[in-house]
Amino acid sequence: MELWKRNLWVLWCTQIIALASFGFGVPFIPLYIKDLQPLSPEQVKIYATILAGAPAVLMGIMAPVWGFISDKYGRKLMLLRAMIGGVILITLMGTVSSVNQLLVLRFAQGMFTGSVTASLAFVSSGTPEKHLSYALGVISSSNFIGFSLGPAIGGIFAEIYGYRMSFYIGGALMLIGVILVLFFVKEDKQLLQARDKKVSMRASYKAILKPVIISILILLLFLRITRAMFSPYLPLFIESKLLREEGVSFITGIVNALIGFTVAISSMLIGKFVANRNKIKTVIGLFIISFVMSILVINYSKIATFFGVGNSLIVFIVLYVIMYFHLGGIEPVITALAAANITPENRGALSGLQGMISSIGWALAPVISGTIVYGRSVEFALFAIPVIIVVNIGLSLWLEKVSNKHVA
Repeated sequence: MELWKRNLWVLWCTQIIALASFGFGVPFIPLYIKDLQPLSPEQVKIYATILAGAPAVLMGIMAPVWGFISDKYGRKLMLLRAMIGGVILITLMGTVSSVNQLLVLRFAQGMFTGSVTASLAFVSSGTPEKHLSYALGVISSSNFIGFSLGPAIGGIFAEIYGYRMSFYIGGALMLIGVILVLFFVKEDKQLLQARDKKVSMRASYKAILKPVIISILILLLFLRITRAMFSPYLPLFIESKLLREEGVSFITGIVNALIGFTVAISSMLIGKFVANRNKIKTVIGLFIISFVMSILVINYSKIATFFGVGNSLIVFIVLYVIMYFHLGGIEPVITALAAANITPENRGALSGLQGMISSIGWALAPVISGTIVYGRSVEFALFAIPVIIVVNIGLSLWLEKVSNKHVA
């Protein structure tokens, strides 16, 4: 088997493990903090917002730095740094006794982890151009599979053994991923030798920031905001529909699992579909379908009544998962488009920029949705999704115009 393909599938396995590790405990943080100290419903919303965005702040600052270092000293080293950091921090999250301690660890998570960006840099730099869309679709699918398996299994453990145990198991699982990377991922020596270690960070990013890349990064920012808009409040929404705390973590885990597997399938199918097709037009089409689905999600209760479905939560879950199928297939397409416009030796820095932009989107989404839901039902955050999707469609049309000029 060719080196790039072997690395791809080993990384696919390790990323499933890495994201599952975080998924064991992190999605249940809004419920976990209730066990740490007495909080009012409004305080839970505020803390859930802050804890959701905390890692993104430092991850946004550090991602370009780690990306540049990976171009100079190797992507495998950065992958190990991210995963070893994950082992330590996930385990420590299970030991906290206050929300403030958890907040410190979430900030540290943003500073020292980031296996998604590290694996993306590895794959995009070591994959032949003709296989790039496919490879990025595969590695994206691993992220979603991992983050779906984690909450599904972690939700069961949380119900039986408590939230702390979910974090401990997550840390142990991440350690398995570290071992796989250490012994089975091999970096291309030619790529390592081709890097000019004297190139400054400023010069590296100056070479990357072309108009087409800037357009892609802005689109990525708003895509991440769209996808993260409702995620922090999903457990609280499910709790409001069940009218009890019992079983909330289990159902939240199942919903996240459905989203993850659906998006994983979407990433692989769409990644393969666009290999020889117009990527930007595909993105625009996916956004339009996502917009329609987001309107249906908002009206889930009316749709349930219209079809005579007694449990409106089931209708919500079905519509929400279908919406994510289309939203989830977009990111590997635009990351492949970005990588195709950059030389392999600079793709670590590009991944760093993408990580920074994704982190900013991850941080902004809870701020926007938190402002919307303050003093209201968490359901109100859903109304922002179609609005931001319209912005995404406009940005996709702008990217098409910029891309055409770049080709010309």
